[in-house]
Amino acid sequence: MIDTRQQAHALFCERNPSQKVLGLSDLWAHKDQWHMDPSWTPDPQTLSWPIGRPEKPKLIPHRDLPKRKLSTPMGLASLVHSICHIEFNAINLALDAVWRFGNMPSLYYTDWLQVAYEESTHFDLLENLLSKMGYQYGDFDAHDGLWEMCEKTKHDILARMALVPRTLEARGLDASPLIQQKLIGLSSPFAATAHEILNIILRDEITHVRVGNRWYLWLCESEDVDPNAMYAQLSQRHEAPRLKPPFNLEARAQAGFTPEELRVLVASSPE
Repeated sequence: MIDTRQQAHALFCERNPSQKVLGLSDLWAHKDQWHMDPSWTPDPQTLSWPIGRPEKPKLIPHRDLPKRKLSTPMGLASLVHSICHIEFNAINLALDAVWRFGNMPSLYYTDWLQVAYEESTHFDLLENLLSKMGYQYGDFDAHDGLWEMCEKTKHDILARMALVPRTLEARGLDASPLIQQKLIGLSSPFAATAHEILNIILRDEITHVRVGNRWYLWLCESEDVDPNAMYAQLSQRHEAPRLKPPFNLEARAQAGFTPEELRVLVASSPE
């Protein structure tokens, strides 16, 4: 039997992206041998270990990232790299949700292990595309916005479910169609491939955001709190980014956001 939470922690600490992807592929292939132990806790010494990622890309503030035209080979490669970086962080995010938070139902761990595996397939597709374009992951600078919120919420599973999958990852549902629109018409054959990969990512991300919604609502019910009121409190407490239109309301509805949540989102968003 495979102690899945312990293995998730080991993969989380793995710094080599290829080894992380291969490890998740192997773990997923042997899911019939998974053993869920909600009471498992990592060695306290390992809690201070750095997040498992390579030395590059260099992480800089979002505002300092150079703006490049998509119509140029480097501009298109930079875009692919930025999405690749998001997917790599998303792998670690899902693994972190598995090993960090104990005493949850087995389905919670199964859900997030599936998310981690699917994020690893996205990363693999994008990294292969980068290679064909003459680059590799780490060749461009990147920002750390997604992981900063993971750090803020590492001691509070309710805040984690509210503000990472339901907020930051849900922004990807809105962004994907906009990026795809920009890719249409570019002469590079790599643009068409990137468009196809984004179709896969959008399909899977709907499921991933739905996982976040499922467990956020489960936790709210367990703690007997109002989901909408609690979300507003957590957003303010942790300084979550204010979401801006346009919104992919169809994808958000498929991901489990209620009509009332979508109405409030649209009504409260800046023009």
